[in-house]
Amino acid sequence: MSTFSDRPNRALVVVDMQVGVVGGAYKIDEVTETIKDVVARARAADVPVVWVQDDDGDHRAGTPGGQLVEGLEPVAGEALVSKRYGDAFAETDLEDVLAARGVGRLVLVGAASEQCIRSTLHSAVIAGYDVDLVKGAHTTSDLSAYGMPEPSVVVGFMDLLAEHGMQWPGRRGRAVAPEDLDL
Repeated sequence: MSTFSDRPNRALVVVDMQVGVVGGAYKIDEVTETIKDVVARARAADVPVVWVQDDDGDHRAGTPGGQLVEGLEPVAGEALVSKRYGDAFAETDLEDVLAARGVGRLVLVGAASEQCIRSTLHSAVIAGYDVDLVKGAHTTSDLSAYGMPEPSVVVGFMDLLAEHGMQWPGRRGRAVAPEDLDL
């Protein structure tokens, strides 16, 4: 259904699963295990896995905070996209990486739900992609001291937003349980 009629493929996009981003995040162990499973399923189905890493502040490449969470590492041939903003499309080569692989549908996992996941999901749907946000495969830190809702509410809201607030002509977002994910 995406607006890319010449791009029938899908890709798994793993956003900011870095030690400095997700350390202490909500249900991080369960989220990491779900993402590991989705990555393994994507690889088994020959679906490209694209790794997006925050390369700003305490998360710069080569720093301890910039390291990917153990067990979530790219293998040969998988793209690594470096970003400086929440939106993984902003001033990165993500669009070029996806276009080269004929991708019109994204499967999205990672962190942080209210920031990088939300802005990447939004930009992708506006740009013409269909996007499946995998339930239980995105997380956030507790920012309630700054006025944000509790993490469980933030994560649940993102699932709801993906399912009901990301529809544009010819493309859509949706929230998908891992077991219902079609790779």
